[in-house]
Amino acid sequence: MVRHGSAPPGYGDPPGFKIDDCATQRNMDERGRAQAKALGEAFRRRGVPVDKILSSPWCRCLETARLMDLGPVESVMAVASSERSPERLVVLKQMVAAWRGPGTLVVVTHAFTVRALVGIMPEQAEIVVVRPRPGDQTEMDVVGRISTPR
Repeated sequence: MVRHGSAPPGYGDPPGFKIDDCATQRNMDERGRAQAKALGEAFRRRGVPVDKILSSPWCRCLETARLMDLGPVESVMAVASSERSPERLVVLKQMVAAWRGPGTLVVVTHAFTVRALVGIMPEQAEIVVVRPRPGDQTEMDVVGRISTPR
């Protein structure tokens, strides 16, 4: 689970934003773009095999995923889940629980999505490494965290 790069001021979007219009959303700044590139470099440096990249359709997440440059990015509304969208959250949990690789599933999302999944509110551009709990289609265990690139 990757929270998107720096997008001041920190949470939410302006009133009246449109999902299909980046000009109406809270977007990444230059620091966020640099963080996204550094995240991708960290995956490559560590030799992490990436098989699939899912992103929230919000522009800051899509841009983060694309700048990581790890492969094709699939925009999926379930990846934008939170406590306020329980149906999407169930779908996202099932997607993560069903992943069998062989490589890594990378999910680029929002802080509130990560909090809804595992109870952690990550910093911008922080990675929270999760694994499905054996025998459970909805719960995940946190197995690591990788700090925001500086």
